[in-house]
Amino acid sequence: MRTWRFSYSFDTIGGMAEATYSIGEGPATRVSLSLPEGTAEAIRARVGKREFSAFIAEAVERELRGQVLDEYLADYESRKGPVSEQARQRARQVFDEVFAEEAEWPAAG
Repeated sequence: MRTWRFSYSFDTIGGMAEATYSIGEGPATRVSLSLPEGTAEAIRARVGKREFSAFIAEAVERELRGQVLDEYLADYESRKGPVSEQARQRARQVFDEVFAEEAEWPAAG
């Protein structure tokens, strides 16, 4: 399975240091994001203004987790042949359980 790593450089005494973070790890960083107003209003209504960023971060992490699993399954199929829908669902369940236990991502369900 592909491991997603991103590098982030920050100032330290005596020069630059580089840290590598997995999805969902590391300090928060400010990004600009454009959403349709109706979507933004629906998020605010559901979670409030203070939890808006956390909601977006969790949604993005779930999407990334799904893409990582899809890439893993595509790679597996290219090497071993087709994966049944039942096996695909079981893989998603196991994937969710492993990450939920390790508290790296909430279970997608």
